[in-house]
Amino acid sequence: MEEILQGLAKSPIVAFTILLLVILIVPPIFERLRLPGLVGLLAAGVVLGPDGLGILNAETETMKLLSDIGKIYLMFVAGLEIDLEDFRKTKDRSLGFGIATFLVPLIFGAMVGRFFNFDWNAAILIGSLLASHTLLGFPIVNRLGVTSNQAVTVTIGATIFTDIGALLVLAICVSISAGEFSALSLTIQLATLGIYAAIVLFGFDWAGKEYFRRSGDEESNQFLFVLLAVFLASVGAEIINVDKIVGAFLAGLAVNDVVGHSPVEEKVEFVGSTLFIPFFFVGMGLIINLSGFMSSVTSELPLTVGIVGALIISKFIAALIAKLLYRYNWNEALTMWSLSLPQVAATLAAALVGKTAGIITDSVFNTVIVLMLVTAILGPVLTAKFGSKLTVPKAEIEKDSQNKKSKVEKDDIEFNLDTDNFIYSSLFKVLVPVYNPHTERYLIEMGALLAHHEKGIVVPLSIPKAHVHMDEPQLKVAIKRSKQLLQKALKISQEFQAQAKPIIRIDDDVARGISRAAREQNADLIVMGWSPTSSLQARLFGNIIDNVFWSAHCPIAVMRLLDEPINIHRILVPVRNITPQILRVIQFAQLFADTNQASVTLLHIRGRNSTDKEIALFESELASYLTQSKSRKEVVIQTIRHDNVAKVIINEGNSYDMVILRSVHRRTAGGLAVSDVTNEVLSEVGCSMVLFAEPHSG
Repeated sequence: MEEILQGLAKSPIVAFTILLLVILIVPPIFERLRLPGLVGLLAAGVVLGPDGLGILNAETETMKLLSDIGKIYLMFVAGLEIDLEDFRKTKDRSLGFGIATFLVPLIFGAMVGRFFNFDWNAAILIGSLLASHTLLGFPIVNRLGVTSNQAVTVTIGATIFTDIGALLVLAICVSISAGEFSALSLTIQLATLGIYAAIVLFGFDWAGKEYFRRSGDEESNQFLFVLLAVFLASVGAEIINVDKIVGAFLAGLAVNDVVGHSPVEEKVEFVGSTLFIPFFFVGMGLIINLSGFMSSVTSELPLTVGIVGALIISKFIAALIAKLLYRYNWNEALTMWSLSLPQVAATLAAALVGKTAGIITDSVFNTVIVLMLVTAILGPVLTAKFGSKLTVPKAEIEKDSQNKKSKVEKDDIEFNLDTDNFIYSSLFKVLVPVYNPHTERYLIEMGALLAHHEKGIVVPLSIPKAHVHMDEPQLKVAIKRSKQLLQKALKISQEFQAQAKPIIRIDDDVARGISRAAREQNADLIVMGWSPTSSLQARLFGNIIDNVFWSAHCPIAVMRLLDEPINIHRILVPVRNITPQILRVIQFAQLFADTNQASVTLLHIRGRNSTDKEIALFESELASYLTQSKSRKEVVIQTIRHDNVAKVIINEGNSYDMVILRSVHRRTAGGLAVSDVTNEVLSEVGCSMVLFAEPHSG
C-alpha cells in the first residue's frame, strides 16, 4: 500500500488532478472571505508543498512545466490587457507618468536595498521589482464607468513603459550576475533585444492580421495561432539570452491589436485565468519556505517594512508628480496612485527569476510575497474609494454622443445600385430573435411596443441551424418550427398594432446569424431572451448572448421578463457615474417608459462617508443631462448611502417591476476573473431584468 501511495504521489496525472481540484475549490472560498483568490492559491501551494502535507513538489518536471507555462501566460495576459487604443490617445502623458512611476520606485527600492547591505546589482533589481505594476483595479474603474477619464487612461498606458522597463532591468541584472556584463556586452544585448522586440511587435502583428484575415471565422485556429505566438516569442527570448517572460509580454502587446476586443481574446484570457495562471500561483506557494517566510515577517521585519513602505510612498510621489504636471485633481491623482500600487504579474515573475539566478535572497523573495499580498488587497480597495469620485468630462460625453449620431446618419444613407435597390430605411427597427415558445410572447410584445411607439417595425427572427447540406431532414424540421414561431410572432405584433417583418435565416452559428441579420436589416436595437451561462462549454466558448455582444453593430437589450411588458410600470435604473454608456441606458429606459406610461427612477448609491455637497453636485449634473431628453416622462433621482451596491439594488429592485442594468465586460486581472455587481443582482433580484449592452461589449 505504501508503495502504491508513493507511486501516486509521483504520478503527473495525480498532481494535475490535485491542481485542478485546488483551482476549483480554493479561490471561491477566499473570495467569500473578501480576500483575492490568488492569495488562496498561494496558501494552497504552501499547504500542499514540502513544508505542509508534502503532496506536491515544485522540483518535479510536471510542476516545473505547468509553472513555467503559467508564468509565461501571466505576462502574456498582462500585455494583452493593455488597451492600445486608449494608450495612443494619451501616449505623451502615459510616457511621462510611466517614467515617473518607474524611476521613483526604482530609486527608492535601490536605496532600501543598499541600506540593508545588498550589492548594487541586487539593490537595483529590488528597485525594478517595485517599478512595474499590475492593473488589478481595472475591473473596478471599468465597472464604475470611468475608464475614459484621462487619469485612468494615462495610468493604463503607463503600464507598457513600467513593465518593459522593469523587464529590461531584470535582463541586465541577470546578465551581470552571470558574469557576462561589460560595456560591449551590454551594447550587444540591448541591440539584440531591440531587434528581437521589433520582430515580435511588428512581425507578429503583421502575421497575426494576415492569418486572421485569411482564416475568417475559424476561431479555434486563431486561438491556436495566438498560443503559438506567445510560446514562440518566449523561445526567441531564451535564444537571445533574455528571460522568457520578456518575450511573453512583448507577444501580448504584439497580438493586442490583432485580437482586439473579440471572442478570441475572451477565450485566450479565459483559458489562462482558469488553468495556466493559477498553476503558476500554486507553484509559487510550493517554493515558499514557511519557516523562512515567517522569519521574513518577524526577524526581517525592517526589510519587509522598508520595501513595502518604499513602494507605497514612491508610487504616491509619482502620482503627485503627474498631478502637478498635468493639473489633475486629488481624486484623479489618488486613483492613479491606487491603480499603480498592486505588484502581481511582472513583480512575482521577475522575483522568481531573480531568486533562481541567485541575485536576490530568500528573505527578499518572501518580502515580495508579502508585498504582493498587501498591495493586491490595498490597491483595489483604494481604487474603489477614489475611483467612485471620478467623473467623465462633459466634453467626452458630448463627443461620444455626437459620434453615435454621426454613425446613425451614415447608416440611414440610401444606396441605389444599378443591379439592385439596396436601401437602408430610416425606420426604427427592433430585431427580436425567437427560439423558446414559452418566452416568445413577452419578447415580441416588448419589441412591438417599442416599434409602435417609434413608428417603426419589429423584425422577428428565427434561425434554423445547418452546416453543409441544405437537404438534411433535421433542417426541414427546424424550418417548419421556425415558421410556426414566426406566425405566432406576427399575431402578437398585430395585437399591439406594430408592423412586423418576420425573417428566417439559415446559419451554422446562431449568434453570428443574429448579428448578420441585424446588420442586413439595419436594426436599431436587438431584444433577446436571457440564457444564463451555466455549462463549461458556455463558459469556455461563450454563450449566444456573449457572442452577440461581441459582434453586433447596434445596442442589445437582454431580457428576463417575469410579466407582460404592458404590465411593467415602475422601472429602476442604477447609476454609478455619469458616462455616455449609462446615459444611453437611461434613454432606453425612458423610451420604454413612454411606450407604457411607466415611471423611471434613477438609483445612485454612494459610500456612507459621502457628503451632502457631493450628492447634491452629482444629482445636479445628472438632472442637467436629463433636461436634454425628449422623453415626456419625469425621471426621479434617488440617492442612497451604502457600501454594498449589489445589496441596495436587490433590496430596492424588489419594489419595482423592472431593473435595467448596463452590461459591463468582465476582464481578468492578474490572471483571475473579478466578480462584478451585475452577476450578483441577476441571480438574486426578484423582478424582471434588462441587461443593456453597447456593441462590442461582451
